[in-house]
Amino acid sequence: MEAKKITIVYLYAEIMGYNVAVFKEYISNHQAEVHVVHWDQKKKTPYVPLELDNVFYYGKSQFDNTSLLQFVLKLQPDIIFTSGWMDRDYLKICLKLRQKPFPIIAISDTSYNRSWRQKLGSIYFKLFYRKAFDYLWVAGPYQYEYGKRLGFRNSEILFNSLTADLPYFNSIYQSTKANKKKKYPHQFLFVGRFANEKGLELLIEAWDKVQYKKDWTLRFVGHGPLKAQIPQQRTVEIHDFVQPDEFESLVAQAGCLILPSTKEPWALVLHEFAAAGLPIICSDACGAAPVFVVSGYNGYTFPTTKVHLLQEAIQKIINTSDEDLVLLSNRSHQLGQRIDPETTAANSLSVLK
Repeated sequence: MEAKKITIVYLYAEIMGYNVAVFKEYISNHQAEVHVVHWDQKKKTPYVPLELDNVFYYGKSQFDNTSLLQFVLKLQPDIIFTSGWMDRDYLKICLKLRQKPFPIIAISDTSYNRSWRQKLGSIYFKLFYRKAFDYLWVAGPYQYEYGKRLGFRNSEILFNSLTADLPYFNSIYQSTKANKKKKYPHQFLFVGRFANEKGLELLIEAWDKVQYKKDWTLRFVGHGPLKAQIPQQRTVEIHDFVQPDEFESLVAQAGCLILPSTKEPWALVLHEFAAAGLPIICSDACGAAPVFVVSGYNGYTFPTTKVHLLQEAIQKIINTSDEDLVLLSNRSHQLGQRIDPETTAANSLSVLK
């Protein structure tokens, strides 16, 4: 007997490569049709999503609230996912749809930080927004803690909302590991927006303080408002934002990923480059750090904003032998298998079972 096709609607912010990896799972393993309304104006990155059969993209600017509601109802979805409550238009749609016979799932990567703003916000959420959603789909343990305080029960919280495109990054690991055994690349790699919350100034300061760089260099890949502040010097290289299909060359030339963010709810880049086999240095502000970085095992974590401890972590990697760096690389790849698109898709659709 042929399985019933599932109609999935996403009311989303920006689409990225990791979203597409899950969309592939929906259409290949769950006989799904996916309709994605997404931000098409004021985007933070120039990423262009891959076109797939049975996945349909719609710019949010095509709709007002009335036409978007009518559009969703016409699709007769089996399930709706929305990017939390950050978009007030999406939130209004979810509130109007809450009596419909399909589940509405909010996606959240917001970590619990014990701030008064969060404490007051959770009260407001429970009073006015909680009724808009049936489930909360979180990235990891820090997000789970916040979900509980927003009024979701254990049975209403789903895990692993964010995943790397694991088949792709695993293939990068396989294609680059042989050359790294022959000659391990001595390059630190930063991938992300050139912005304050990414700890860019922190990294520049720490790098300047490292006295014994040997032949190691530092490469910045991305774009953003702080690009002009990255120093032009012999040991520093700057590269514009790249599409995911260009990551293989980045990994082939890199020996360690650095992400010194001061504010980072999840940091999917840790999952991606761990799976690709890079040792990692990151701040403890990164929500994904407990999942993909074990300090002293496949890299190092350091307390947020502590420049001297970031400097020490960089120096430790520089002082590590190439043979041991290969070992750290293999361990990162192993930790990168903890979450994958298959289980992420299955988690999200488990509410229909």
